[in-house]
Amino acid sequence: MLKILKSSVSAAILSGILMGGGLAAEVKSIAILTPEEGTDFGWNQQGIDAAKAAGKAAGVEVVVAQGLGYGDVRPTLRELASDGASLLIAHASGYNTSAPEIAKELKVPVAIVDTPNGLEKDLVADYTLSGHQGAYLAGRLAAKMSRSKSVGIVVSGEPPSWNSQSAAFAQGVKAENPDVKITYAVIGPAAYSDAAGGKRVTESVIASGADIIFGQGNGSSFGMLQAVETTKAADGGKVYFIDVIGDKSPIDKGFLLSSVVWNIEPVYAAMIADLKADAFGTKHYTIGLQDDSVKLLKTAAIPDNVWTEIQALREDVISGKIKVDPVYDAAAVRALMTSVAQ
Repeated sequence: MLKILKSSVSAAILSGILMGGGLAAEVKSIAILTPEEGTDFGWNQQGIDAAKAAGKAAGVEVVVAQGLGYGDVRPTLRELASDGASLLIAHASGYNTSAPEIAKELKVPVAIVDTPNGLEKDLVADYTLSGHQGAYLAGRLAAKMSRSKSVGIVVSGEPPSWNSQSAAFAQGVKAENPDVKITYAVIGPAAYSDAAGGKRVTESVIASGADIIFGQGNGSSFGMLQAVETTKAADGGKVYFIDVIGDKSPIDKGFLLSSVVWNIEPVYAAMIADLKADAFGTKHYTIGLQDDSVKLLKTAAIPDNVWTEIQALREDVISGKIKVDPVYDAAAVRALMTSVAQ
């Protein structure tokens, strides 16, 4: 069900630009559109929370349109634009066609994901973010802690952000211990909200021998976590889960090993600033370890000595001693795996 919520802030309204002209205009509000509810401890929740935080800091109203699904969001985009939104954040790869169309039709700036080549000054900005640095550390962690020397990657699709993290995780595993088996499985081409599929596929990867699962899935990640909670490893012991983007600690039953946590607030703050500076749609946005916009979650399941080793590796990545380049191509990702589940 569609929910549109408004968060009003009483601070001074930002001054900005008038799209297509040289006159100054106020940035009165921003809107974020998400396919699922902002309660997933992941992509949707982190995006909504970040937009609210960036709006509060900037003194602008924030409108949240959540639970939109993955279909046609043009009517909602038009509605939000007609309500006066100065920026429409289309927070789903499935929106990266319709949002630019609306931007051109109504001359309202939009932000999209998974379209790095889609920049258009004053109209379209892309924020294809990559947590690959954190995923590399997660791979090192998994290889250190796997009892069976077998880990799994389960994804709900193969968008660029998932691919870069899958590749980096595999690279981290191999750097730590090249003998660790990596099984890779895709739930479906766009199975982001398929919790049942997440559970089924994760169970199959565990059956292949994995005792640590690196899961990327939005709503489907709840199915992955359920599989980990209810399925024993081959040695009869616990299977652990490494999540992405958010922090599922509030619902953890003792199976969450870590998460590659993203903080998207600086990205949205930069977008608002770029609107003011007449620079919107001219640059790409990044997140990384250096400013903690990407970080690995510390849980009680990680021994202190292992965490100390991971933190040392973090410093090596930040300094450039360890170089982790993003890999966005799905075929290149699959080539890094020991096996690809069908």
